[in-house]
Amino acid sequence: MAFSLKLTCVYKMSLALGNTRTAQLPPNVNRILLVKNLPFKITSEEMFSLFGKYGAIRQIRIGNAQKTRGTAFVIYEDIYDAKEACEHLQGFNVSGRYLVLLYYQTNHKPRKTNLSKEEERVEQLRQQYKRMSHEEDDELNE
Repeated sequence: MAFSLKLTCVYKMSLALGNTRTAQLPPNVNRILLVKNLPFKITSEEMFSLFGKYGAIRQIRIGNAQKTRGTAFVIYEDIYDAKEACEHLQGFNVSGRYLVLLYYQTNHKPRKTNLSKEEERVEQLRQQYKRMSHEEDDELNE
C-alpha cells in the first residue's frame, strides 16, 4: 500500500513539473489497451486513424465474434503513448457511442477453488433453500 502510494505521489509530482516521459507510472499502466463500447461496424483503418494520433501502434485486434463485438485490443509500441491515448480517448464519442478504455491486465489470474469444498457449499445451499421453499409452501397451504 505504501509503495503504490509513493509511486502515485512521485507520478503526480513529476506531472506537475511537466515531465510526462520521465515520470514513474502507476503499476496498472500497460501498453495494451482494452477498448470497449465500440461501434460494431468500425473498420481497422478508422481505429488506426483514431488511436494512431497518440503514438506508434504495434497491433489492433478488433473482436468479431458474438461475445467480442464492440471490443478491441490496441497495442502501442511505447507505454507512454498508451497512457496518453487512454487519458484522451476515455469517454470519446465515436458514432454515438462513448469509448471505455482500460489497461489490459495480463497478470490477472482466476483464484483457485477447492472443488470438494465448493460442492459441499452448494449442497448446503440447496438443502437450505429446499427447507425454505417447503416452509413457504406449508404457509401458503394453510
